[in-house]
Amino acid sequence: MKQIICKSIKFLPVFLAVLFYSEQAMATQKHGGIEGVIVHQMAHIIFVGAMALLIYWLRQHGLVVNQGWRRIQYAAVFFLLWNSNAFIVHFLEEQVDILDMAQIGPWQLRLQAQPGFEWFAWLYYLVKLDHLLCVPAMICLYSGLKRLLEAPASESRPGKMEGS
Repeated sequence: MKQIICKSIKFLPVFLAVLFYSEQAMATQKHGGIEGVIVHQMAHIIFVGAMALLIYWLRQHGLVVNQGWRRIQYAAVFFLLWNSNAFIVHFLEEQVDILDMAQIGPWQLRLQAQPGFEWFAWLYYLVKLDHLLCVPAMICLYSGLKRLLEAPASESRPGKMEGS
């Protein structure tokens, strides 16, 4: 126990430095120049396609009967939704000039939409809650992989017969 406490104390200065001297952290980051945004948006589209293909492949091969693969499928669904959400956030922040955002305090942001586009402010607010999709995706992926590691090999591949 004493050894654990001694090791933990070594990280205390690092923890305090990160806690008190950190910079602003954004859930979604902005990209410099329109080229960076376009390439990044293309990456989100490719990621959505990859997750859709993974879901299709898992279902076609009958792997979702296994709980581990089923959880990985759920992770793919959440990652698909998260990337679609991130695409919308980047579009609203960097590609259209409909929203005007200004920081008016350390914990306050003023969000104003152009006349006729007031509903974009509500949409922007909702899509900025991307952690509600990303965190469950990571939890499902972790629990699915953990379940696959714990399961016997024969249970992991329900479509395969022994000896084939």
